[in-house]
Amino acid sequence: MTMTSDTQVTPSPRKAILRAEALCRRDALDLDNRLEWDGDIAAHALALPVWKGSTGPVSAYWPMRSEADPRPILETLHQRGLPLCLPAIVEKRMIFRRWAPYEPIVPGGFGTLVPSPAEPEVKPTILLVPLAAFDRRGYRIGYGKGYYDRALTELAPTISIGIGYAAQEIDAVPDEPHDRRLDWIVTERETLRCG
Repeated sequence: MTMTSDTQVTPSPRKAILRAEALCRRDALDLDNRLEWDGDIAAHALALPVWKGSTGPVSAYWPMRSEADPRPILETLHQRGLPLCLPAIVEKRMIFRRWAPYEPIVPGGFGTLVPSPAEPEVKPTILLVPLAAFDRRGYRIGYGKGYYDRALTELAPTISIGIGYAAQEIDAVPDEPHDRRLDWIVTERETLRCG
């Protein structure tokens, strides 16, 4: 992928193929297994050392399609008193708005659900990031628009934690200069320290 002058991303044909293959594998996972694995992912994520001393805010994503569900993580962090937020795309840029479990969410484009536009914008210090595919170096393939790569660059320094299923792992993401490597990747099987 390459960044153009208006900060849009030109899709890489190789990444598009790897994305499609990984999403097919993820979509084929049994729903009952995914529900169980979401609990395993939450347990691994909540055991990370990044929470010690953190005051947040923590950003996650509202799961769509067959994505690993970070909501159990968010509910526990909320119970621990950490402020939360969710991303929204506004004027071709990812921003983050305050949110807490059971508060209203609204359609946000691209099939996402986001906090109400009335909620204040915040700057997260830790991001839980969705994955289409990932490798063990911490590089990810998302949905091809580059929003998370740009957000991670704008928010630096911040801690990024990729959340996904082991079936989404690939040998190597064809990373490019604009791609941001994740600090951690958490699956139902393991926790990888990458960054």
